[in-house]
Amino acid sequence: MSQPGDYNAVRQDIAALLKQPEYDDGSAGPVLVRLAWHSAGTYDAESDTGGSNGAGMRYEAEGGDPANAGLQHARVFLEPIKQKHNWITYSDLWTLAGVEAVKQMDGPTIEWRPGRTDFVDDSKLPPRGRLPDGAQGADHIRFIFYRMGFTDQEIVALSGAHNLGRCHSDRSGFHGAWVNNPTRFSNTYFKLMISLNWKEKTLDNGVRQFVHYDEDMDEELMMLPTDLALLSDPSFKPWVELYAKDKDRFYADFAKVFAKLMELGIQRDESGAVVNTDNVKGGYHSAPKKSKHAGKPEAVDRYGEAAPVKDENKQFRARL
Repeated sequence: MSQPGDYNAVRQDIAALLKQPEYDDGSAGPVLVRLAWHSAGTYDAESDTGGSNGAGMRYEAEGGDPANAGLQHARVFLEPIKQKHNWITYSDLWTLAGVEAVKQMDGPTIEWRPGRTDFVDDSKLPPRGRLPDGAQGADHIRFIFYRMGFTDQEIVALSGAHNLGRCHSDRSGFHGAWVNNPTRFSNTYFKLMISLNWKEKTLDNGVRQFVHYDEDMDEELMMLPTDLALLSDPSFKPWVELYAKDKDRFYADFAKVFAKLMELGIQRDESGAVVNTDNVKGGYHSAPKKSKHAGKPEAVDRYGEAAPVKDENKQFRARL
């Protein structure tokens, strides 16, 4: 086991596990990026709920969200690292794994800061429905990403993560990879979006996507409706065109916006320390149990509890 705070040791172990010959295209990298993405992409700026703190996918209410189908593989890949470095929180491990995976797959170096905590139960999980639906269009994209506080430029840059990985019909309903080499980070996603002729195709499960058959590689590539919405929307399109021709600009912008994504829902003081009170003893409180009998107003404490369950709740909080 490493010393607490030795994140370089954790990074090394993440890099070492990326090669997975029996999984997808031989790499765990893309699914680790998706795990980091989805762990943070539940953030709602207006209510300041969701985000990368808490590691909520450990609980069925979030982990069982259909939008997170398949991410159990990423969590299983990372479990030996968690056991080896048991001082790191799941929420730090998941976000660090995504950042390190991008770097190891020839992507940019992304700033990452530790300090996240893990929820002790499922009472603060965000509601389902906050993650993108690939079957939708530009209005849906903006609804999802504006809620998190992203601009049109940042939305397009983040979409460049589709250079990595592939869709599975038993998870999202879609099928196939966006690019020929889905384990290497690049701007190919944008290049292909612009240069190829994409034809609509309805899969056997009734899901609609767009495909292009690459004769040289004998492979059918795909795009989601949300992908091609970036090309048809007058505000998104210029950024697609820019990133298709300027790899360095895309890498720089992606690094900034992915770092921003990893910090959603995180509150830090001037020193950089996380000050979220979700798991601080005396700060995180599950909803108190309900009593069949109303308590007297003067007997209700700051937790809003009424007898006769006050003592039981007090014992529960003592374990936090």
